[in-house]
Amino acid sequence: MTDHQSTTGRRRLSQAELDIVMTGHERFLAGKSDGKRASLRFADLAQLDLSRRDLSDGDFVGSSFDGCKMIGVRLCRAALFGCSFRRADLRHAVMTRADIRGACLRGANLSGADLTQADFREGQIAIPHPRKGLDVLRHETRNGEADKANFTGATLNGSNFQGVSAFSADFTDCAMKGAKMSGANLKSANFTGAMLNGVEFAGANMQGANFSGAVLSGMDVSQMRGMGADMSTCLGESTVNGPMVEGMLRRAFENKQWCETGGREGRPACFDGEDLRPLGAALRGLLLTAMSAKGACMVGLDLTGAQLQGANLEGADLRGAVLTAADLRGARLIGANLTKVDLHKANLSALPLGPDRVAASKMNRARLRYASVIGADLSRAVLDHADLGGADLSGSMLKGVSLRGAELTGVIGMEFNRQAA
Repeated sequence: MTDHQSTTGRRRLSQAELDIVMTGHERFLAGKSDGKRASLRFADLAQLDLSRRDLSDGDFVGSSFDGCKMIGVRLCRAALFGCSFRRADLRHAVMTRADIRGACLRGANLSGADLTQADFREGQIAIPHPRKGLDVLRHETRNGEADKANFTGATLNGSNFQGVSAFSADFTDCAMKGAKMSGANLKSANFTGAMLNGVEFAGANMQGANFSGAVLSGMDVSQMRGMGADMSTCLGESTVNGPMVEGMLRRAFENKQWCETGGREGRPACFDGEDLRPLGAALRGLLLTAMSAKGACMVGLDLTGAQLQGANLEGADLRGAVLTAADLRGARLIGANLTKVDLHKANLSALPLGPDRVAASKMNRARLRYASVIGADLSRAVLDHADLGGADLSGSMLKGVSLRGAELTGVIGMEFNRQAA
């Protein structure tokens, strides 16, 4: 065994050597003439730091990332076939469309990671000889392994977990639209609050799995019940029919008319306690000032650019909703569930009511876990006792914001002024 060869047969790299490779790859991605694509097949990178580096499209087949610090690393479309990520810290990593077939993620922390369309399926792994290294390889077929992995708040839309072992894995608050989990071992897995729209679970082992408060739509839940999973507190298919949808749209356009005529015609819409999910993207960009939707189910709604000044959304379920560039000045979101909501560039600042009067946006006790609040205006907003665990507030404006008693564990994007909170 050479000085640079680990006991696993992989070539061991130092942090300095890895830094050179990563810098070269980032220059390659930037189109620099001296850049070089990262190709570290069967490398031993255990315990090294790759945090916040961009290694998209890199080739790391068969490499070991065991115990690595990889917070916010970008590995989009990367070749990670047969890699080992045991106990790696991959919080908020971006691994969209990555090839992770046959990889081991046992005990890894992928909280808040973006794994959209990632492939975790079975793969044939080349195993280096412990002494002769890559000169002598043996091949074995291995299922993807994610036992006891932490996926809380991750985005797994369109990902492929077919045949993967994810025993006791934590998928709490995950977005998993269209994910394939057929034949997976999900025994004792936790799907609390997860959005499982259209997920395939055929043949999966779900003994002891927890689906408390999960969103189950566009799928055959009868098959899941037969596997011993408790579905009693899940949010199922909407029962809203066509005429009811038409009535909702009519009320929404009356709200628009009320706004456009200064209150002379139409009236503010009231959707209190209703299931608005069938509206889909019908409310995009609409004038809905002063709308009331207290306790409404608005999971996954597309409200991009909607005018919601002074709206009352107290206690509403807005998990996974899109409120990009929406105007929510002076809105009431007290106790609302905004888990994984998209508030990119939304305006949640105070709403002027007169020369010396403003109405602050109120989000007391709201749940904003893993929400994207990038570039939003939260000036003078009240977030007392709100849960912002894992939320991304990069570039957001927080002048005068109140965060008394707020849960800020894992918040990324900025340093909070604790005294102001």
